[in-house]
Amino acid sequence: MKALVISDSHGNFTSALTAHDQAGPVDALIHLGDGCGDAELLRSALDIPVISVAGNCDFGTDVPRELLWECEGKKILLVHGDIYRVKSGLALLEQRARELQVDAVLFGHTHVAMQEERSGLLMLNPGTLIKGGRFQSYAILTFATKSISARISELN
Repeated sequence: MKALVISDSHGNFTSALTAHDQAGPVDALIHLGDGCGDAELLRSALDIPVISVAGNCDFGTDVPRELLWECEGKKILLVHGDIYRVKSGLALLEQRARELQVDAVLFGHTHVAMQEERSGLLMLNPGTLIKGGRFQSYAILTFATKSISARISELN
């Protein structure tokens, strides 16, 4: 099972489609907020499940701010990240992930891609799809029998 993970598209639907094209075949797409409208358009345009959470710039939506998702026997916490103040560090987010006993936590908000393993917990931020930052990026999450791996890629 492979999932494309994006965040912070902020209305850049075409960049989200480009990320999908570059990623190759995926089984699902995860959008981590600040682009609920883009996630809805992707839901209509693609023939795969689109899972999304709302970010701090997604006003007037009923999309949840936090979601637990299970895939291939793994528990994944999906959040935008602002409610855990990820721009100031990852301690609060890691604490929440440990409370929920998840295998991975996916978040956005910082517009900076990062991937880190902390004592068996995968922490992944795919970066942003908006132009003008350091670079536009996305991530691919791959589920194997007993593991989860991730790869961050720059959008071309």
